[in-house]
This record gives sequence, structure tokens and C-alpha cells, in this order.
Amino acid sequence: MDTAKKELGQHWLNDQTSLESIVHFADLNLSDTVLEIGPGQGSLTNLLAKNVARVVAVEVDDLLIDRLKSRFANQSKVEIVSQDIRNYNLSLLPPNYKCVANIPYYLTSYLIRLLSQSTNQAKVVVLLVQREVAERITAKPGKMSILAVMAQAYWLVELGPIIRAELFNPPPKVDSRIIKMIRRDASLTPQGLEKEFMQIVKIGFSQKRKTLLNSLSAGLNKDKLTIRTILTKVGLNSNIRAQSLSLDEWNKLTIEIFKNQTIK
Repeated sequence: MDTAKKELGQHWLNDQTSLESIVHFADLNLSDTVLEIGPGQGSLTNLLAKNVARVVAVEVDDLLIDRLKSRFANQSKVEIVSQDIRNYNLSLLPPNYKCVANIPYYLTSYLIRLLSQSTNQAKVVVLLVQREVAERITAKPGKMSILAVMAQAYWLVELGPIIRAELFNPPPKVDSRIIKMIRRDASLTPQGLEKEFMQIVKIGFSQKRKTLLNSLSAGLNKDKLTIRTILTKVGLNSNIRAQSLSLDEWNKLTIEIFKNQTIK
């Protein structure tokens, strides 16, 4: 058996019931093209290939590539790509592809941002991630995080089954959980201000223990009176914190800030 590399966040999942849960949650059909990030030993890849038209499996570990290519040599449905997903061109995939993967924990935020902001968005994304992170992504106002705002702005998010740590080899320190993200018909960011929206969200969450008033004042380099006036205009209390805002409130805030080119 291949030795998992800690630096690549590798934890092999070979439990058939868990793998089937991932595939079932993705609601696949035989016409789908699926992007798999980090196929590892190919256990999930093998199951995906039985349920879809094509699997594009992108693997960064050179030591696994030859074994994967050998394992799937006779399966024309499976394409093994030797590349870091961070450098892979998602536009090579057909429109409305799906993404199904057991990803390294350390890449979760990056991959959600990558998949969300790509010009060729997946139709459905099903990821196995750290349980706490999955639950944070689906959080409601009051417990929101920058990751939750970003994900929910582009996707309808849904929690799936919990996968216990002991089912992996080697076992991670925490349980994992499946999360499903279904692409929205249109993002919930203000039209024409998508980049500005994320800029404001990042600034808002930049100082977690401070009020939104303080975070925005420092991040935008504006006096508190100006920021307090903006917050009042969109119906927000000066003492509110970033985690309490809804997507609609982030939208209104972004629009108000940039309406008169408050910042550039």
C-alpha cells in the first residue's frame, strides 16, 4: 500500500460504504463528466467511473501517477492528469461538469474559491472535507465566516453524511463530512461589483474580535463617522460584527460603499 504523504494532506479512504455515500450524494448520471481532485489510490475514481461518462482525475503526487495510469489503463472513461489542481485549466472541462473529491484539508478554502470564481463553474460540487469546516460553510448569519459567505454567494450548500476518522488510512485527527454545493443560476453578489463584494467581506472579517465599524474603518482607511453613516443607511447597527451579516446585507453594504466611490 502507498504511504500517505503528510505534506500533501493524504488520507486514503477505502471504506466502500463511505465512498458510495459520496457518489450517491453527487446525484450522478451516465452522461456526466466529473472532475476528481486528488484521486490518490483511485478508490473513489473507480466508483465514479461506473456511474458517469468521463472522469478527469487530477493528481499532483508523481509517485501515484504511474500506478493510477496502470490501474485505469483499460478504462477509457478515466483520464489521469499529472498536475497540481491549482495550475489546472478548468476551461478544459465541458460546461456543467461536476466535481467530486476527497480533498486535502489544507486546500479546502482555496478550492472553494477557485471553483466559485472560475469562468467555467461546475454544476455540482461534492467534497469530503473536515467536519468543522463543512458545518462552517453551511452556517447561518450569527455564525458566518468569510468561507461561508463566499460559498453561499455562489452555491446552494447542503451537508451530507459524517465520515469517521478511523475509516481513513492514516486516520486524520478529526472526522470528515460530505458537503454538496449546487451552482446558483446567478451569484448573490451585486452585479458588476463581484470583486468589490469579496474585498469588503475580507475587510469585514479581517479583525474577528472587532465590530464591523472598526474593521471597515481600519481596512478602508476611513474615519468612523463615515463608516457609521454607511452602516446606518443600510440598516446596520454600529456594534454589529461581520459574522452576523446575511448575504443580502453584505450586498447592500458593498453597493453603498461603492455607490459614490467611497473607496477605489
